[in-house]
Amino acid sequence: MLLVIDSATAACSVALIKGGEVIDARHEVVGRGHAEKLLPMIEDMLGARRPDAILVDCGPGSFTGVRVGLAAAQGLAIGWGIPVHGYSSTALIAAGVQGNEIAVALIGGHGQIFVQSYRRDPLEPTGPLRSLAPEDAAAAISTHDVHGSGAAMLVTARGFGTAWDALPSASEAWRLPEALRTLPPRPIYGRAPDAKPMT
Repeated sequence: MLLVIDSATAACSVALIKGGEVIDARHEVVGRGHAEKLLPMIEDMLGARRPDAILVDCGPGSFTGVRVGLAAAQGLAIGWGIPVHGYSSTALIAAGVQGNEIAVALIGGHGQIFVQSYRRDPLEPTGPLRSLAPEDAAAAISTHDVHGSGAAMLVTARGFGTAWDALPSASEAWRLPEALRTLPPRPIYGRAPDAKPMT
């Protein structure tokens, strides 16, 4: 039984998955306040059940949301003595999309959007994760349909295509192929830190 934790974006969600079947799940769009919501959500869903492993969204997304999810996953994994692995928020959105060419755009920081492209069979990225201004993302992503919370920004800047608003949901993690759900449980920030070392 796998506990999935997703708090990297404006959504906060958890799920219990066994053999590709969603046993139970919770999902709420909170914007902020993941730290207050996440552990009670997990406790409410689990009850007396205990998972055999944990899967957590490592980002990209909100700096705080990414760290909240990873801290919760690693703390629970230590307490229960079970393994923890990671996945990326762009991969989870791509996993739920039909088609051979998939473009994902998520709202980032400082007016930028995280963009990444995927192909199917097997699902895998075709390029690196980038954090770009909408006009730069528009020049970089030509796929007609764009999925994610930043899709509308990209499509508007580009002047063509269809935007499909979406946020990652823990209950969709069963769709991820093994290669994309066995990442090290480390943050995927997608952009350089704002703080610069003093020289």
